[in-house]
Amino acid sequence: MKRILIVDDDAHIGNMLEETLVREGYAVTRAYSGTEALLQLKQARPDLVLLDLMLPGLSGEEVLPQIQGIPVIVVSAKLDVQDKVKLLLGGAADYLTKPFDVQELLARIAVQLRKNSASSGNALLSFGELTLDPASLCANVNGHPVKLTRTECAILKLLMVNPRQVITRSVLLDRISLDTPDCTERSLKQHVSNLRRKLMDAGGPDCIETVWGIGFKLREMKS
Repeated sequence: MKRILIVDDDAHIGNMLEETLVREGYAVTRAYSGTEALLQLKQARPDLVLLDLMLPGLSGEEVLPQIQGIPVIVVSAKLDVQDKVKLLLGGAADYLTKPFDVQELLARIAVQLRKNSASSGNALLSFGELTLDPASLCANVNGHPVKLTRTECAILKLLMVNPRQVITRSVLLDRISLDTPDCTERSLKQHVSNLRRKLMDAGGPDCIETVWGIGFKLREMKS
């Protein structure tokens, strides 16, 4: 069972998060200040941390650099563009602005846990008859190589790391934006369309499913 540490001094939000996460099958521990969070981290290593910034004692910004090797999702009302950039450069894996949609938070948590469990960021990925080598930007469908752009590779990699799970458009854009700045909200649909076409041209079925109004997911490839 994956364990998540919630660091938030707002009891109402913390209780809501804990109830939601426990219902989803996660184990949860709580900390109400930056100092308490560091003590919790020394006692037991969680799989992921949800970190508020405005904390009593040590702030979230002070706590973040001291969390090593654990994905941290910053959840705070104190986020503008510059804050987000600073947090990502400072070690945050992701961020979400309060108020937030619970389903989006759960998706972001799932993405980070899957990503963190991978042995290597460039490990060979497989799903049915589809394989992907992120290092070479090359996919393979039933033995037929498919050369991808960096953006197409990043999209496919995220989908393959999270098989059968719907990845929202916002999560897709957030997770690939650091490596693929050319992908925007307006161009994402075209990048996915190009990726889908390349895989189908190589002889594979349409394995990328559009979940209308939400995002995308992989579906089983059947010959």
